[in-house]
Amino acid sequence: MSKNSDLQFIMATYLRIYEENPNPKEIAKAVKILKNGGIIIYPTDTVYGLGCDIMNVKAIEKLAQIKGVKVEKADFSFVCHDLSNLSEYVKQIDTPTYKILKASLPGAYTFILPANNNIPSIFKKKKTVGIRVPSNNIARELAKALGNPLISTSIYDKDQVLEYTTDPELIFENWKNRVDLMLDGGFGDNQPSTVIDLSVEPPLIVREGKGSLDLFKIIQE
Repeated sequence: MSKNSDLQFIMATYLRIYEENPNPKEIAKAVKILKNGGIIIYPTDTVYGLGCDIMNVKAIEKLAQIKGVKVEKADFSFVCHDLSNLSEYVKQIDTPTYKILKASLPGAYTFILPANNNIPSIFKKKKTVGIRVPSNNIARELAKALGNPLISTSIYDKDQVLEYTTDPELIFENWKNRVDLMLDGGFGDNQPSTVIDLSVEPPLIVREGKGSLDLFKIIQE
């Protein structure tokens, strides 16, 4: 029996949406699903992501179950609309850190930062959080319309054929019975974000991805 056998989904809704100017009606449909505890697949500036509402504990648990991981061990990211959005969930950011974030976001980075007490109770044991502000209008408009960040994890799988992770129609075929909505924003990338841990000194590259490492050279100077 699969890990997801007790999850019940009707085949996902499929919506085409344009990154240059996302249709507010399509964004609203996605937000309604998120607020109702749904799981969506949506485009970012890297690979497509699986997302849910940060305020919905049951949705977060469902997302973890879909990925086959325990919530307390899951490396989920908080996808935010802007820097002010992320400041609600991390401890006070010092000036050097703020300059790094300001220079690189929106962008293809995930920054690990010290968490504050505003993070969802389900993550209370976590001392840090991964923060993303993608340079993709669809992802940011989702977070903006939702009114808070999305909990997100990549569908990226190094063992899968690259076309699968970039082609939205193939993604839909693989995931349509496990999620509630597929937002087709065009072909995605096959590189995940660059992950940099800013909670330690000196900052540490956790994963080299799409985000340029030129930023890290600046950090080290």
